[in-house]
Amino acid sequence: MAIRYSQLHHISEITDQLYLTSAYGASSPTALRAKGITCVVNATLSFQVPTPSNIKDIEYIRVPVDDAPSANLSMYFDSIADKIYNVKRARGRCLVHCYAGRSRSASLIMVYLMKYEHMTLKQAHTYVRGRRPVIRPNPGFWKQLIHYERTVKGKSTVKMVPSSIGWIPDIYKEEMKGLVW
Repeated sequence: MAIRYSQLHHISEITDQLYLTSAYGASSPTALRAKGITCVVNATLSFQVPTPSNIKDIEYIRVPVDDAPSANLSMYFDSIADKIYNVKRARGRCLVHCYAGRSRSASLIMVYLMKYEHMTLKQAHTYVRGRRPVIRPNPGFWKQLIHYERTVKGKSTVKMVPSSIGWIPDIYKEEMKGLVW
């Protein structure tokens, strides 16, 4: 699937109070004001990501995790899901971003949907991907998401399976058929 530049930087509405984008999409004060964003979760390792932190009335939270399969994103799952929920309860709006708006930020939003919107991991992925088709958490984050779902729900609706490119979540198995690397 070829990804267009505009797809990555578009601010995707996940729910009325929750948005997902790239670092570039999160860097526009005009866009943030237009969406009524009151909290930005920056899930990047770099301080050099453009963030208009000088905007009054917007809270910024940093999740300093690399987009690497070995990175521990799960240590932030509950605190970020709780933050998104509390922003919603206060009638605010939360925007979550990583560098491309595909892996770290999508994973954090799926955790929120599992914990507070009572979705399974599979439902959360389908829901987020329906609103932002470019999401693609890395395999390490998938393993952490599967473990989280098993911990909070007692079972998992997604499992890792072998493929020609390594271990992938079974929900990508059909997409991978016939793919040559």
